[in-house]
Amino acid sequence: MKIIILGAGQVGSSVAENLASEANDITVVDTDAERLQALQDRLDLRVVFGNGASPLVMRQAGAEDADLLIAVTASDQTNLCACRIAQTLFNLPTRIARLRSIDYADYPQLLDDDNFAVDFSICPEQEVTDYLKRLVAFPEALQVIEFGKGRVTMVAVRAVGGGPLVGGPVKALRQHLPGIDARIAAIYRRNNAIIPDGNTVIEPGDEVFCLAASEHIRAVTAELRRLDKPMRRIMIAGGGNIGFRLATSLEKDYELKLIEHSRVRAEFLSTHLRSTLVLAGDTTDEVLLEAENIDDMDLYLALTNDDENNIMSSLMAKRMGARRVVALINRKAYVDLVQAGAIDIAISPAQVSIGSLLAHVRRGDVVAVHSLRRGAAEALELVVHGDRKTSKVIGRRIEEIGLPEGALIAAIVRRTDRPVTIGVSDQAVQETHDVVIIPHHDTVIEPEDHVIVFCSSQKLVSRVERLFQVGFGFL
Repeated sequence: MKIIILGAGQVGSSVAENLASEANDITVVDTDAERLQALQDRLDLRVVFGNGASPLVMRQAGAEDADLLIAVTASDQTNLCACRIAQTLFNLPTRIARLRSIDYADYPQLLDDDNFAVDFSICPEQEVTDYLKRLVAFPEALQVIEFGKGRVTMVAVRAVGGGPLVGGPVKALRQHLPGIDARIAAIYRRNNAIIPDGNTVIEPGDEVFCLAASEHIRAVTAELRRLDKPMRRIMIAGGGNIGFRLATSLEKDYELKLIEHSRVRAEFLSTHLRSTLVLAGDTTDEVLLEAENIDDMDLYLALTNDDENNIMSSLMAKRMGARRVVALINRKAYVDLVQAGAIDIAISPAQVSIGSLLAHVRRGDVVAVHSLRRGAAEALELVVHGDRKTSKVIGRRIEEIGLPEGALIAAIVRRTDRPVTIGVSDQAVQETHDVVIIPHHDTVIEPEDHVIVFCSSQKLVSRVERLFQVGFGFL
């Protein structure tokens, strides 16, 4: 696939890194020559210096025969103009734009073909906000991912000695939780991936990815460690786009304090947030943190635009008594360095938001792509189309499919019709209903199943995609 990426920032670089490794023809456009050179030195791709909203630059980038435009610069206006130019002048088939402003969500007609011609829009800030909200809901989790419109949840947790399943085999999970179907999709032990079988023993310190229907996932995680008490008091450092969005969505249910360095921005936040206490000050000010009772906080979230500031303030908050600290870190090298140390969770915004982009690039009908373990692994949700003749998976038991080693079908969401009783008339009617299936070796894949596949290495993704692609005979 021939892909043009506008913007060589954190999001654009992460997208380029993921797609360049899959034999795509990538061209990256940016106005920062140093960024482009650093990207070209590291990856096998082409770069073009210039403004992505310029027709001339777009032509130099190869828009005339490109398959996909991904406009992810920091400017909404540049991204929108680029999509319009790509459609009008070059008839470029698929156009994706990053839109940071929330205003466009209220006017979706602006993105149709008669206006800015955006096929898909993404908002990394909102995706990071949603991700953080899930971590607040699961205090003991390292990562929380939803599939099947929220019907299935995958949680990564650190196994702790004393958990009912820790020190025992995976197969004991069924005995501990009769009536609950769950799957331990993978175990990472000292950074080595293990696709477990029933006899695999879970050890303290293992990073365990478990998956179940959303209503059962808490019971599953309780097998691996004692559940933390719910969050109540939360402090947010940084009132930018993400900090503001998160405070807006959480303040109804939690006691929030927000520290913002800019006094002008702090005044804006105080007038737009209802119950959040907004403080103007330095997030690394030890006196301020102590005065605001950091030792009483259940969660400290460092969400400024400065990586070093987030790391230092998180370390300080942890040392001063905050129960759990989370730091937003843009530089991938920093994330790997601080994860699992004094900082409980380090989050890369680019890795969180890249999934929605990759879902539009992957082959086949891919509903969702989630980056796991900071890009080392992936989980995909694919919709299976066709029949036994045109598909390599439909009508076959899982043991017959021939998944590559390191890949696992972790769950299936199947739409089914079954009689249910509604209203006061006790009348049974047919209603469409989604059923969560934790598959076994003899489970048969059916047409239109949503199949959730765990890939322990990103290198396996292309092979899994080809396996699930429909044949040419399918109409």
